[in-house]
Amino acid sequence: MDLAGEFCFFAKTDEELSLVCLTEHVPDDAIVCDRGWKAFRVDETLDFSLVGLLSRISTVLADKGIGIFAISTYNTDYILTKEKDFEKAISALELEGYEIVGQEPHDEQIVRMGTQ
Repeated sequence: MDLAGEFCFFAKTDEELSLVCLTEHVPDDAIVCDRGWKAFRVDETLDFSLVGLLSRISTVLADKGIGIFAISTYNTDYILTKEKDFEKAISALELEGYEIVGQEPHDEQIVRMGTQ
């Protein structure tokens, strides 16, 4: 596993060890791998007093029948959708007034998103 990559998230509980990374970085010995996700990032550092942002985004997407996988870090949130739903998700958020800033030039799998 190359931790120097652009996007890598580990989570460990008493029941599992989870890794979320770019497809090309999935370890050969992974027990389960669910491919076909794309992510976008909330483009601001989130203050812990900010309430409801993830809820509002997930509600917009749920209303369109789009499932999500959310990852929160200290700085911000990442929302992943299945690739087949990604463009539909971006369009739904734009219609609700979210500003889509653009795609990273080096990696089209992460789209930054400004909040309302």
